[in-house]
Amino acid sequence: MTASLPEYYFRVRDNGAFVFRVESENRQRRLEMDQIAVVKLRNGEIKPHGDRSLSDADLSAIRAWMADRQALLATREIDDIRRTIDHLNHTAQWAQSRADDDQLDAISDDLLLAMHDLRSVLIRKKADRLQRAAKSEAKQDSKQDSKPEKG
Repeated sequence: MTASLPEYYFRVRDNGAFVFRVESENRQRRLEMDQIAVVKLRNGEIKPHGDRSLSDADLSAIRAWMADRQALLATREIDDIRRTIDHLNHTAQWAQSRADDDQLDAISDDLLLAMHDLRSVLIRKKADRLQRAAKSEAKQDSKQDSKPEKG
């Protein structure tokens, strides 16, 4: 094992982690991990384990991990979407060049429904963004028009 271990270990689970304090400075020179908290990323909850109280250093380390973890998950989510785009491109190429009729019959309906659903969501979201942008622009224009001219 490495000479310098982190002070905390986060055992990742769905929507959070179990937090352990890592201790290697004991008489037996054994590595010990003592659970100190449970973290829920979705709502930002940090629950001390058992009857423990968390120090400011504990809370600071946990909050830093939570911020890093949320950034990592957001990056992974975008990466997954970009891979999905690649898969769709590969699927289009496969359907055009290599798929036989039985293979196309097996997947066409499911794929078309999924693509229709995705298209509907994307169009609705884009329309919402355009409407919000237009409203924001109209508000800015009305503020500009209501300002008295200096002269």
